Amino acid sequence: MSYRELVVELERERAEALSDALLELGALSVSVEDADADTPDEQPLFGEPGLTPDRTAWQHSRVIALIAPEHDPALLLVAAANELGLAATPQFALREVEEQDWVRLTQSQFDPIQIGERIWVVPSWHDAPDPDALILELDPGLAFGTGSHPTTRLCMEWLEQNVQPGVSVLDYGCGSGILAILAKKCGAGSVTGIDIDPQAVESARQNSARNHADVTYGLPADCPAGEFDIVVANILSNPLKLMSSMLSSKVKPGGSIALSGILARQADEVARVYERWIDIAVWREHEGWVCLAGTRRESI
Repeated sequence: MSYRELVVELERERAEALSDALLELGALSVSVEDADADTPDEQPLFGEPGLTPDRTAWQHSRVIALIAPEHDPALLLVAAANELGLAATPQFALREVEEQDWVRLTQSQFDPIQIGERIWVVPSWHDAPDPDALILELDPGLAFGTGSHPTTRLCMEWLEQNVQPGVSVLDYGCGSGILAILAKKCGAGSVTGIDIDPQAVESARQNSARNHADVTYGLPADCPAGEFDIVVANILSNPLKLMSSMLSSKVKPGGSIALSGILARQADEVARVYERWIDIAVWREHEGWVCLAGTRRESI
């Protein structure tokens, strides 16, 4: 027997509860889609990129549960309906899931990415397209940052053009460590990566070891005192505004800062917060996202 998908359409309130119940009863995975997708009744469901939406289902939702061969999907749905106290078991459909090499399929979705003039981000299962290029070996993982997102790409392009040999660099919100690793490979001296997520810090350390990049990582409490020639932060607009004083204070007078994770419509608002300390402006825009960059004034 093969794996099967149990497909149920119902209203938002019951969709969320049914998803939880199916997972508790043994479903391998559950996803929720807009049942009205690609119709005039389709509903947007999103918040600011990187933040959790205020709801996780649509008014007319489609719940899709992956069921292992040894489980009866109909019985699983009956049990979930009983768990929720539903008067009747919802109607459902079944779809066969073709057997596949899931590891190979997943890997096939991630090809090497060229960024800037000479940077390639290469998953470990690929050969470098250009051995003479600046190669970063990174696999997709839990920590944000493989170079595919416009904000990461913008910061990488900025670092490629602005890192000089021997400069000190702080990557605040380092995620996978991709920016810190790139700064080191571009010739930076001391490089520090900071993130609030311990798992991201550990991932960044592993990625740096794989890329033979000497970078120091830690949590915010581990951020060293003193100032840096370059500070880069690829986060989101609200945290960037809240941390403006701290991040600006980490830049040496005459040093540079680059900020991303900012939508184009948010650029002026974020720039105004930093203008107290930094001569800052939009450096580049890509797919609706911007990188702000500037220089700390000698006296603030």
